Amino acid sequence: MKLARAGVMLAIVGAASGCVAPVKDSTAVASAPWPPTVASEVRITQEPLPANFALEGAIMQGGLAIGTAPADTVALSFNGQSVSVDAEGRFLIAFDRDAPLLATLKATVRDGRSITRTLIVARREWRIERIDAPMRPTKDTEAFLLLRRPELQRIATARAAHSDSRGWRQRLIWPLTGRISGLFGAQRIYRGEPAAYHGGVDIAGITGTPVRAPADGIVVLAAEKPFTLEGDLLMIDHGAGLNSAFLHLSRIDVAQGAQVTRGQIIGAVGSTGRATGPHLHWAMKWNDARIDPMLIAGPMPTP
Repeated sequence: MKLARAGVMLAIVGAASGCVAPVKDSTAVASAPWPPTVASEVRITQEPLPANFALEGAIMQGGLAIGTAPADTVALSFNGQSVSVDAEGRFLIAFDRDAPLLATLKATVRDGRSITRTLIVARREWRIERIDAPMRPTKDTEAFLLLRRPELQRIATARAAHSDSRGWRQRLIWPLTGRISGLFGAQRIYRGEPAAYHGGVDIAGITGTPVRAPADGIVVLAAEKPFTLEGDLLMIDHGAGLNSAFLHLSRIDVAQGAQVTRGQIIGAVGSTGRATGPHLHWAMKWNDARIDPMLIAGPMPTP
């Protein structure tokens, strides 16, 4: 994973490699800068953590950080949630798109003492479009729900499957390179009523273009047939609660339960499910927190 030095946060200052054009809507007003930017250098934004807690990464909404717990830690929690610590004392935490601006790490050490640290979480500016029109009402039919409910259950089961993979400790690579056609966190607001925000990053591509694993992991879901919305869906668990989902694939090249390695071909770009054209939707979560793959993987390499 591309990380900063201890106690610093990746700054969003560099130009992205390939950006989607804004949606053309005469009534839309973007409240965030356009085109978007992505991390390309580091600047210090908070004091380094004390020596008994080391932490490096993107301490910001949608970001992720890897830490080292104090010596002799027997239990660790993040905002009250238990966090696993490996044999080397390393652990992973992440910050949801709408995470509060303060977070708490608490370690309990062998002699019973507690070591608590408060983190300052940087606020992100999301691409927001305000639409002077009512949101179109949606009503799912019973026939649709009969198909959708088991799909949602399979997704929830896959996300709950935590493997012992150490892919979370690797530097993530982009599963596909190309034009960014959809940003994590982007959202439309219709006359004050917010629609759901975009939960991943979209990369435009040609149908059949190979998609590669961004890090080592275990395949926890490989759809045998297209899901109603996600199409051919593949999910990989990278360990420590971190997982990736790849939507709208034209094919899946790995089986559920298979172990994959970073850079391995796992499928191909497609437009299955609810998609307007061929592209890869890459979504990442750490437990229940939705995080920004574009921020974690860093600048997209040029061809």
